[in-house]
Amino acid sequence: MPAITYEDLLTESLPARIDSPEQYSRQLERFSELVGNRRRTAPEQKLMHLLGVLIEDYDRRNALPPHRSSPSEMLAFLLEHSGKTAADLLPVFGQRSHVSEALNGKRKISAEQARKLGRIFHVQPGLFV
Repeated sequence: MPAITYEDLLTESLPARIDSPEQYSRQLERFSELVGNRRRTAPEQKLMHLLGVLIEDYDRRNALPPHRSSPSEMLAFLLEHSGKTAADLLPVFGQRSHVSEALNGKRKISAEQARKLGRIFHVQPGLFV
């Protein structure tokens, strides 16, 4: 079986300028797969670099609101712009009512929850405390 080339990977991934949260999620998922692969080939390394550039570009164009946002505002902003739903936060908060309270600012976000949210949204946990 011949080795997979960079061109094959490009055809498979179809990397392009990211213009929507759905495209962002798809490319971020592929990027994460490549990062998690400890035995990346040279073509995979090259694709990972390209996807990183595209993801950074999207992040710059869709910058987070000013840092003075409350943790609940930041959580709502990230939820809205990530394509995720409140149900995706159940593993972090445990109950729907706790998710709702965190989004409405009625429940403080613990340090452990902030770490989990940071992993989910690929941001610094400090945004939530």
